[in-house]
Amino acid sequence: MLSIPEKIAAELSVQPRQVEAAVGLLDEGATVPFIARYRKEATGGLDDGKVRTLEERLRYLRELEEGRAVVLKSIADQGKLTPELAAKELPALKRFAPRRGLDRAAPRFFPDQQSRSLARVFPAALPLTRSRL
Repeated sequence: MLSIPEKIAAELSVQPRQVEAAVGLLDEGATVPFIARYRKEATGGLDDGKVRTLEERLRYLRELEEGRAVVLKSIADQGKLTPELAAKELPALKRFAPRRGLDRAAPRFFPDQQSRSLARVFPAALPLTRSRL
């Protein structure tokens, strides 16, 4: 499985070292315009558009990974995580990843709907409801 910087590098058609440098700068608190204007030598010449896309994809992939870990931990805490379920969870969880706008906010406003959707994909997680979290 590819790391997050490797995935982003493949999507943007840039070198992984460029992505890793930009991720390091973003993690240190640098803004996109600052990186694009004053840190071109560190990022190998990434322009403003690519750095902005990189930042969005980085945030998205990190949120996806965090959500994946929370769901797996919850299922494991219930003692219902089987090897078969663990093998199937990755492609299934990608469908529940936040996409944009209201989709990103929907789990906060409609938590029961999200639980029902997850229960359809993971029957073993059926007792997982908002009241039991």
